[in-house]
Amino acid sequence: MSAPVEHPLDHLVDRLRSTLRSGTVVSTGPEYDAATHLWNGRVAARPGVVVRGAMPDDVGRAVVAAREAGVPVSVRGGGHDWAGRALRQGGLTVDLSTERNVTVYPAAQVAEVQAGATAADVAAAAAPYGLAPVTGTAGTVGLAGLTLGGGYGPLSGRFGLAADNLLSADVVLADGSVVTTDAEHEPDLFWALRGGGGNFGVVTSMRVRLRKVPTLLSGLVVFPWAQAGTVLTGLSELLAEQPDELTVQTGVVAGPDGGPVVFASPTWSGDDAGAGEHALARLGAVGTPLVSQVGPVTLPAMLAGIDAQFPAGRHVAIRTRTVPSLTTGVAEALAGAGDALTSPLSAVSLHSLHGAATRVPVTETAFGLRDPHLMVEIIATWEPGDALAAEHGAWADDVADALEPHALPGGYPNLLGPDALDQVAHAYGPHAARLLAVKERFDPDGVFRAIPLPDGAAAEARG
Repeated sequence: MSAPVEHPLDHLVDRLRSTLRSGTVVSTGPEYDAATHLWNGRVAARPGVVVRGAMPDDVGRAVVAAREAGVPVSVRGGGHDWAGRALRQGGLTVDLSTERNVTVYPAAQVAEVQAGATAADVAAAAAPYGLAPVTGTAGTVGLAGLTLGGGYGPLSGRFGLAADNLLSADVVLADGSVVTTDAEHEPDLFWALRGGGGNFGVVTSMRVRLRKVPTLLSGLVVFPWAQAGTVLTGLSELLAEQPDELTVQTGVVAGPDGGPVVFASPTWSGDDAGAGEHALARLGAVGTPLVSQVGPVTLPAMLAGIDAQFPAGRHVAIRTRTVPSLTTGVAEALAGAGDALTSPLSAVSLHSLHGAATRVPVTETAFGLRDPHLMVEIIATWEPGDALAAEHGAWADDVADALEPHALPGGYPNLLGPDALDQVAHAYGPHAARLLAVKERFDPDGVFRAIPLPDGAAAEARG
């Protein structure tokens, strides 16, 4: 009778439990379930083992042990990546979601942020000092993942992308070593992290610039679908002229009756409240709103409002396009998206890159597009068990296809799935070859897989 064959994962679990000095090693039970529960309930991958709460040196030991065992590695921060790249089937997941400490240095206007901290965590820590981080629109998104991929948000017009506000990062590399990178130390790595995602190592903590902002003016304006054509035309003109201090997110969602409506969500971050009120009044004048609720709000409260609309556990499929502006063709595609809406939970949202974010030289970071544009986020959402799940996913594909003739090549890497190969090839603009060179230097064996990078052939073709 032959002896049982030991699985590499069994040996890895034993090694981790005997060698790690910090953190918890789990493969079943409540801690494992918590570590593998992501925002997108559609993600079904289950890692073989999870290391939770390890210090950077032990993160390095875990990565090396997994490599030597031939077990794939993934990293979980906030757990909000819709494609579920935090988990790899049968692999090792380094779970940093419990590491959420934020230390604010108010005089320097800097926050030191652990990798599991969400945008809401950082906003809440900074608010007592009259400071705010540059975040996305949702509070439950991990600030590290958002920042490493770019980070559009309500303050981007005045202060740039989240990536533009990264000052330094502590990174565990594929060989287990730990480095601190900034503009002067490992500058190629620092360049790649600002837009190239977590493809080069495990970011365990980072320093981000905080901004002094007054109480924000923000809220929601909703227009009836019968006015969609007129409203979208008016919004096109407004978006083209918005000052740095005003960032307007707009798009199509379902109204209370399940039918489509056009929404606009403005945020004024300027010091002149009177100028903000004037800018917001112009927004309301593009149509006759069904709802107009705009007023003073804190960043934590604003983020919480978005989180309430997109709770964890629903099933999600996301597609993205980048368009130069809200042209007639784009407006027609948005109208078609609303007319064909299959789920009252789905939405199309346009995020504006303008102002300060466009004045960062394109060579400064790995983020590949600094010309003014609108990033279109197509979000198909449905409850688990919905019999129309396939139709909801097809709706997102159809909207992306309708926008393609009006779109720039590529797309926002933080929202691109692994199968969007044509878009990935162009997603980093002129930076594909340099990104792959940095990848080859710091992770030649491809241990880390985060937002998709172009392949070598695509990079060579783009020079």
